[in-house]
Amino acid sequence: MGLLDWLRRDKSRPIPPAVWAATIAALPFLASLPADDQQRLKTLAEQFLAEKEFSTAGGLELSDEICVAIAAQGCLPILNLGLAAYRDWLGIVVYPDEFVVSRRIEDEDGIVHEYDDVLSGEAWEGGPLLVSWHDVQLAGDGYNVVIHEFAHKLDMLNGEADGMPALHSGIAAAEWEDIFFTAYDDFCRRVDAGEETVIDPYASDDPAEFFAVVSESFFEMPDVVAAEYPTLYALFGRYYRQDPLARLAPGAD
Repeated sequence: MGLLDWLRRDKSRPIPPAVWAATIAALPFLASLPADDQQRLKTLAEQFLAEKEFSTAGGLELSDEICVAIAAQGCLPILNLGLAAYRDWLGIVVYPDEFVVSRRIEDEDGIVHEYDDVLSGEAWEGGPLLVSWHDVQLAGDGYNVVIHEFAHKLDMLNGEADGMPALHSGIAAAEWEDIFFTAYDDFCRRVDAGEETVIDPYASDDPAEFFAVVSESFFEMPDVVAAEYPTLYALFGRYYRQDPLARLAPGAD
């Protein structure tokens, strides 16, 4: 009996050790977690799998590997925030590769434009989260479609994604705006000047993308974020209640 079968029958059963071990081994930013944090992440991922509904598109066959890989990466940002941070959505749709979403927008002159957008992931406000399995497997070195889209979901907890997530106690809105938008403006200036940035230049697209992209880098390249935007790194550390940079230190468990 596979994981998906027994999750349907008994949602309290744990992820098999072999499946979890393979998932962690394939993702260095999870393997660097201390043993107790890995165990807490596993428990959180099990709760996540019991609560969310996975489906596929484009002929992809759902598997234990897919579900656990997404759950493990998606739960990393909320390791110290709790599953309630993902409370307002249920579905995850996994495509085999990049997928196309049709867009229809009206410009300021009232002219309607229709086009197809090729995506590796997308989070819908009040709706499901979509990801490409191919891109999920590319996680590493600052690129993580799962963390990116799950960060958008955190951003949407208090309305549309705008780079201003619902803040917990200890972080004032004015402080977030000051630190976050100062860093965002500086990053946009660097990209507009033609600088080749280690952090994905897509972060300059708008504040929501800056939050999502920097979240990817915060967990996968914390040394880069801490070096380029130390005040922003500290703010993200307080928001996520984690210090990924400490995990890179020699002798870190």
